[in-house]
Amino acid sequence: MTDNNNSSCKDLCVHLDGKPIYNIVYTTDFSYLADYIKELGYSERKICVVTESNVASLYLDAILISLENCCKKVVSFVFPEGEQSKNLDVVRNLYEKLILEKFDRKDVLIALGGGVVGDLTGFTAATYLRGIDFIQIPTSLLSQVDSSIGGKTGVDFDSYKNMVGAFHMPKLVYMNLSVLNTLNDRQFDSGMGEIVKHGLIKDADYYEWLKTNRKAISGKDIDKLLTMVRNSCIVKKNVVENDPTEKGERALLNFGHTLGHAIEKYMDFQLYHGECVFIGVVLASIISYNKGNISKDDLNDIWKTCNSFNSAKLPKDIDIEKIISYTKNDKKVTGNSIKFVLLNKIGEAYIDMNVSDDDMRNALIYYLENEK
Repeated sequence: MTDNNNSSCKDLCVHLDGKPIYNIVYTTDFSYLADYIKELGYSERKICVVTESNVASLYLDAILISLENCCKKVVSFVFPEGEQSKNLDVVRNLYEKLILEKFDRKDVLIALGGGVVGDLTGFTAATYLRGIDFIQIPTSLLSQVDSSIGGKTGVDFDSYKNMVGAFHMPKLVYMNLSVLNTLNDRQFDSGMGEIVKHGLIKDADYYEWLKTNRKAISGKDIDKLLTMVRNSCIVKKNVVENDPTEKGERALLNFGHTLGHAIEKYMDFQLYHGECVFIGVVLASIISYNKGNISKDDLNDIWKTCNSFNSAKLPKDIDIEKIISYTKNDKKVTGNSIKFVLLNKIGEAYIDMNVSDDDMRNALIYYLENEK
């Protein structure tokens, strides 16, 4: 539906090597999903809807009903909610489900849920029978603006986040923004971590728009949400199109993630991913300030903006050395150097291979001394 004329349903096309690969659809319900399924040529295929227990209780029945007359057969696979389910054991169980249901290479998976569901389903799709099609239906703000776009899939291995994965592009990303109303404030604010990041690394005007519209965004004004999600997706899509397998520019999307992931692990995943990204963004901005890239006013503005969308903070008694040690297991480590993303200025990020342990240590100390 690239040329969809329905005013309630908007598309954004993602390209690879100049060719259209999939659409990102923005709407406020699930009523158009069957039309897109048919347009993709899936009418004679089997579909497995993969989701987690909490999302299943909210949306699975609606999805199954909407699909029952538009494909050959629809089945579902539900696993326990939470990051702890993002592992190879759950993937194995999903493989078994697909084998028992006689899914072949022409059949399709649908990821209905947040980032955990999308990453796990995408990885399964990438590896089952050497690759089958899948569709993303992201139900969290974080997954709508980040993990559902770009084809990065994967699962955690032991305590190592996203250590096993593959690049596998979806065939469609269908976003029903009305689902955001079911998110609690903490879940919603978590998604804002990636959104603020998008403005800081690529679009200073968008960053200013986020600050100006903070109250309406937090109040879940649907028009502002449509504008915001679309703008964030444009930032991510443009970066992904330029660097689909993260060999260069795409690494900029990791702004705030090196220390953010380390904090996430240190806190034993008691903080949400987006909350850790917010803290990581502040820490990366402190390093950028310490290196003379941004002004004190810029740093304070970034810090204030992050805190306006996020209430999570690091405990005062954290083990700084342990957090630094966790960065050594990050996927972005090349040799002995970390591919660290910093700011030249608001709206312009770059990759720095020379961020030292002292740089991280000093940033953490500065954060703990100055966070209110």
